[in-house]
Amino acid sequence: TCPQCHRSASLDPRGLRGFPRNRLLETIVQRYQQGRAAAAAAAKCQLCDRSPPEPAAVLCEQCEVLYCGSCQLRCHPARGPFARHRLVPPPAHPGGGGDGGGKGAGGGRKVPTCAEHELENYSMYCASCRSPVCYQCLEEGKHGKHDVKALGAVWKQHKAQLSQALNGVSDKAKEAKEFLVQLKNLLQQIQENGLDYEACLVAQCDALVDALTRQKAKLLTKVTKEREHKLKIVWDQINHCTLKLRQSTGLMEYCLEVIKENDPSGFLQISDALIKRVQVSQEQWVKGALEPKVSAEFDLTLDSEPLLQSIHQLDFIQMKFPVTVPPVPLLQLEKCCTRNNSVTLAWRMPPLSHNPVEGYILELDDGDGGQFREVYVGKETLCTIDGLHFNSTYNARVKAFNSSGVGPYSKTVILQTSDVAWFTFDPSSAHRDIVLSNDNQTATCNSYDDRVVLGTAAFSKGVHYWELHVDRYDNHPDPAFGIARINVVKDMMLGKDDKAWAMYVDNNRSWFMHCNSHTNRTEGGVSKGATVGVLLDLNKHNLTFYINGQQQGPPAFENVEGVFMPALSLNRNVQVSLLQFGPTHP
Repeated sequence: TCPQCHRSASLDPRGLRGFPRNRLLETIVQRYQQGRAAAAAAAKCQLCDRSPPEPAAVLCEQCEVLYCGSCQLRCHPARGPFARHRLVPPPAHPGGGGDGGGKGAGGGRKVPTCAEHELENYSMYCASCRSPVCYQCLEEGKHGKHDVKALGAVWKQHKAQLSQALNGVSDKAKEAKEFLVQLKNLLQQIQENGLDYEACLVAQCDALVDALTRQKAKLLTKVTKEREHKLKIVWDQINHCTLKLRQSTGLMEYCLEVIKENDPSGFLQISDALIKRVQVSQEQWVKGALEPKVSAEFDLTLDSEPLLQSIHQLDFIQMKFPVTVPPVPLLQLEKCCTRNNSVTLAWRMPPLSHNPVEGYILELDDGDGGQFREVYVGKETLCTIDGLHFNSTYNARVKAFNSSGVGPYSKTVILQTSDVAWFTFDPSSAHRDIVLSNDNQTATCNSYDDRVVLGTAAFSKGVHYWELHVDRYDNHPDPAFGIARINVVKDMMLGKDDKAWAMYVDNNRSWFMHCNSHTNRTEGGVSKGATVGVLLDLNKHNLTFYINGQQQGPPAFENVEGVFMPALSLNRNVQVSLLQFGPTHP
């Protein structure tokens, strides 16, 4: 019984060896083993002190030496005379390769023969038995009445079916990869939303605690006032009673002394007035005069039970919010910045925002107080806009949208572009043969053919001037200096297509070139130590060149309009460095 499909199969006297061999799997295993052996015998470092040497990481084309990573840093640093050497990956081992040492189809691989007739090759395919057969199998009659087809035709048919099935699997795999990216983004979003919700929960609970603290202070004030009121009443009663008691006691003592006297005439002389005084003193102690006016108990009862119940019942609720337009996005001012004539803006949605967001619309004015225009529409929350005007103030705003409509605008942020352009050579857009150094301010080339490199700044308005110093000039090459659009062709001399305007120069003279048209031949070339200046006046829409401070003829090109980048083409015989640049020609 098959352990995979659990189908039963009858065995002939040969046992398991009677099953057909999976020759395709054998070939794949053999190819894999040969690939492993070839990888084990890969190129080794030629300068390693270790035993065995480390595998080589790079090959220097000039030194013709293989280096591992540590030996390359120690023996072949990317500076000094080694800076011009070209390092490439080591060559593949001669015995390697994906075909298992050169045994491809039709090569040294053994042609499969019939399992029952070892001298016969497979030539037909029995559709009934689903197995390849040879001519002798058909002659013996075992497959005589079966549906037999040409082996090559069935092979191509099944290959096409497998390829078609693989296309479907490939599409599903692509969808799965996109789904994994979506899930990873969801993980990050859940993490960020969790932090936002935690912060919001802490803020809400802190607000409840603050409100309870304030109410507690108010209630304590009421208790204090009530206590002071009661104390005042009691103290007033004490003082009043003490005064009356002192008066009564003095009257009593006086009366007792009078009663002790034995002089009747003297007694009767004052007795009437004294009796009235005693009666009046007695009348002052009316009913209730000897009872406290206030109670020691406070008639204040705090009903905290409903609040305690509310606190115990405080919990999250699941609400189905109706889908409405998104709220106002929040600009993240700490991430908004400018560099040269480009601006970067970042924003986010407020926490606890329940309305879905399908995308954002970023708008920017013209830098001169004009109308806003759309510069970005998408799902990202970070955007960089290049090619703006120098020394200009731009206003930017953003809004979100979903299926219900467009939300309100954010607050407007004001961004100021640089007064003066600051740029270097751009490694990301340069031809792969261009070699940059000195913080991308020095350029040369690995090829004898002309290759193009652009600057990192783009100009569309104003007057701009920059200079380049010729550090090395061998064998009279023709470097070209000028401006170009971002999509200029980079594997030929600057100015040969319609995307660049340039002056190319040798050691004796210079020419202007655009669309492969050569004009304005002028005496005066370059050599080592020469300085080439480029003046781009986008107010007058012209371009002028200088060599060692001398203008090369009239303005090279008229009616130059659009967005341009500083550009240079050179080969391995030239090395050029940026010297200075500014808003105007000095």
